Amino acid sequence: MGAAGVRRPAVGLDLGGTKTLALVVGADGAVLGRSLRPTPQTNRNALLAVLEDAAREAVREAGMGVRDVAGVGIGVPGVTDAARGILVMPPNLPADCRGLPVRDLLGERLGAPVHVDNDANAAALGEHRFGAGRGASDMIYVTVSTGIGGGVIAAGRLIRGAGHAAGEVGHMVLAHGAPDRCGCGRYGCWEAISSGTALARQAREAAAAGRAPRLAVALSAGALDARAVLAAAADGDATAAAIVARAAEFNGVGLMNLINLFGPTAIVVGGGLAHAWDRLVAPAAAWAVEHAMGVGAACRIVPAELGDLAGGMGAAALVTEPAP
Repeated sequence: MGAAGVRRPAVGLDLGGTKTLALVVGADGAVLGRSLRPTPQTNRNALLAVLEDAAREAVREAGMGVRDVAGVGIGVPGVTDAARGILVMPPNLPADCRGLPVRDLLGERLGAPVHVDNDANAAALGEHRFGAGRGASDMIYVTVSTGIGGGVIAAGRLIRGAGHAAGEVGHMVLAHGAPDRCGCGRYGCWEAISSGTALARQAREAAAAGRAPRLAVALSAGALDARAVLAAAADGDATAAAIVARAAEFNGVGLMNLINLFGPTAIVVGGGLAHAWDRLVAPAAAWAVEHAMGVGAACRIVPAELGDLAGGMGAAALVTEPAP
């Protein structure tokens, strides 16, 4: 808190496998400064240097010094020990970053308090504080992209759970015994059926089996990804349409389960595949609300508002979030 109780801005770092975004965010959600840099793939020292430099550059752009911000938050991929600020098992980062005490090491470099959490939790917090979930005391954020992840806000607070692993909505098993194998090793997870990776995998299998000549052309050109599947479905390709319809069906089951489990007033859906709202989300949302156990009508399912800024803005909000 600053003079007269005014909250100071905070720095939010969104650490991804390919890029690192730093934002300076005011208490009202205004982005005052930013910096975007490639994420190094060499070693932990290079990673820490990029985090420090990105934070300092964003603060300079905001016309401030590090001493002028309330603190620094970091949203990181993978399993995270939020209480101790440790990257437990971060995917797509240098191998020696496993077990990295990033809170303490970056705090020493910057001379500022540092707060750490999972990137999906950070994005959930961003949408809750500054985006589509504003005003919702109970909210769930679902990201549908390469994978499916999420974060849960209950009574206005981020739920981390035992081991800080709560909110892994993509690993709810929706179709036990289904042939869809997830990256976690189990079968029938929501992520294994409806994520971008899953759409592309199902399309490749159909093309290789000779059931989808059009998708086979895209496969041979090396362009058979989720967007290609969605485009083919929109153009009337029956196989692609069936793949997309199945993904939408299980999106509905997943959303319904979330409503039944948590009774949220809002579910905010973001991620790279949320652009296909009419095909992948709208029918799923309608089905989920209709079939939820008595509380569906109280839940609004809406698109995320913050886009690529959700993680960084939510990371900044970690600075004022109650300690895990």
